[in-house]
Amino acid sequence: MTVLHSAPATALHQGLKESGYLVDNASTGKDGIHLANQFDYDLIMLDVNLPEIDGWGVLERIRNENTETKIMMLSARGRLADKVKGLDLGADDYLVKPFEFPELLARTRTLLRRGNKVAISDKLKVADLELDPSRHRAYRGDTKINLTPKEFSLLHLLMRHTGEVLSRTQIISLVWDMNFDCDTNVVEVSIRRLRAKIDDAFENKLIHTLRGVGYTLEERD
Repeated sequence: MTVLHSAPATALHQGLKESGYLVDNASTGKDGIHLANQFDYDLIMLDVNLPEIDGWGVLERIRNENTETKIMMLSARGRLADKVKGLDLGADDYLVKPFEFPELLARTRTLLRRGNKVAISDKLKVADLELDPSRHRAYRGDTKINLTPKEFSLLHLLMRHTGEVLSRTQIISLVWDMNFDCDTNVVEVSIRRLRAKIDDAFENKLIHTLRGVGYTLEERD
């Protein structure tokens, strides 16, 4: 799931994560379009009031390329004309602010059930490594792997894109804040710690580095 919101860090983002969803956050319309074009989300929550490109423009651009991903519009504009505009442009739901968080969760569950995509509760598996997002658990064979929230998010990202090489910039933007300081070595440190937990004690290594390019998680002969 991705949340496109006018504020860089929101209670909405935190609430969704605490409810068991894996969430990417974009604070501008431009960043949101970039994420939507790059990754296959189950649901996009789209605020109308976005800088650079507003929610209407983001919705149109996403729908020009993607007709399947569910999109929920979030807006303080509660007039019938605004609701009709959002739905006519391709939104699947339109929620007027202020709203109660339980209602947003209920609508989220409804949209995800209605979609044809895999729900977030489905497990991911690569070789003998298994990730269960709904229970926030990871196993390597019969061994349970204890991960911090960031390590879990990083592993989930790598497993969602098994076999793809993700650059350091992509990882920073998707696991940490969109405007994170790119001079930091947080990705290298986090990859090293993740390897220590899921690879070091096992013969079959799954996390691989392509120097100067990025990181990938896959089973190799």
